Amino acid sequence: MVNVDLPEDLVLLKRTVRDFVEGRLQPIEEQVERDDKIPDAVMKEMGALGFFGLPFPEQYGGAAAGDLGYCAALEEFGRTSAAFSNLIGAHTSIGSMSIFLGGTEDQKKRYLPDLAAGRKIAAFSLTEPSSGSDAGSIQTSAVKQGDRWLLNGTKIWVTNGPIADVVVVYASNDRALGARGGITAFIVEKGFTGFRVGRVDEKMGLHGSYTGELVFEDCEVPDANVLGGMAGTGFKTALGALDIGRVSLAAGAVGSSQYLLELAIAHAKRRVQFGKPIAVNQAIQWMLADSAVEIHAARLMVYDAAAKLDAGKRASTEAAMVKVYASEMAGRVVDRVLQIFGGMGYMKGSPVERAYRDTRILRIYEGTSEVQRMIIAEELLKA
Repeated sequence: MVNVDLPEDLVLLKRTVRDFVEGRLQPIEEQVERDDKIPDAVMKEMGALGFFGLPFPEQYGGAAAGDLGYCAALEEFGRTSAAFSNLIGAHTSIGSMSIFLGGTEDQKKRYLPDLAAGRKIAAFSLTEPSSGSDAGSIQTSAVKQGDRWLLNGTKIWVTNGPIADVVVVYASNDRALGARGGITAFIVEKGFTGFRVGRVDEKMGLHGSYTGELVFEDCEVPDANVLGGMAGTGFKTALGALDIGRVSLAAGAVGSSQYLLELAIAHAKRRVQFGKPIAVNQAIQWMLADSAVEIHAARLMVYDAAAKLDAGKRASTEAAMVKVYASEMAGRVVDRVLQIFGGMGYMKGSPVERAYRDTRILRIYEGTSEVQRMIIAEELLKA
């Protein structure tokens, strides 16, 4: 029998995060939604508790929880406004993780301690106006001049971009080579000459999570800030970070869906129509049961993929599988829960209404459902 139980230290981590979510974050959900901002004081508390460095080794200031522990924590963050898991996910899963996976030892020592402690916020900058899923066709250029590089181009929809202190930027050093040696990753700091934040996005959901445009106009990046110290290796780093990002995103989707299911169960027991709780109706029971089945399956997929990553195994296919399944599962669950709540769930101020808007993006960012199916099919059809 496969052991799917979390070890005691990760159970304790989940409990710690749950206490923080329920005691500190859930009470300010509506404030974050209304103000479209996470209070600075709360971000500092999250940093002090080590939430920005969960998967990284202690030598870089992390909590050494590994990818499984990180996913277990994000499952708990899924129980509150998606702004919080979005902040941590963009910072840790793909921003800081790019430096951890692809950086030189000097780069890791220079950047990860501050990032793991939340003293600095990271972002991951890949998508452009003319390239999203086709990341190999990026147009932002990188030209070397002496001991520096000049970046020119525009990145869009960069989560944490408007508030980031450190951005991992993927640019083309040779368009002819494309993804096969023509993309380089750079560590760009806020304040580098030629780097600025452009338009800050207004979104249907994810209020409180900053997303925006980053502009590079002869942005000067020292040669020492080429990620990994070698041009042309950026695409491999991006894929590795996205694998972890997809698994952790799925973990948040599991946590959000579990919380919504619990709300629906409580509501179904409490809500009386035609003289009896609606929970006794088979139509309601089947919606609850179907949701529970899918959440259980998605959770096992998350834990399996995260454990493979911790073991140093290649998990690109598993990451694609869990990302497409969990993101689509979350959409089905929130739709059922809204149906169970009826008009109450449709009203502004309801956590169900907010979750309905927040959940829709899961099938789009960090690789659309269609792209995940392409990845899975490519693996299946290998000779």
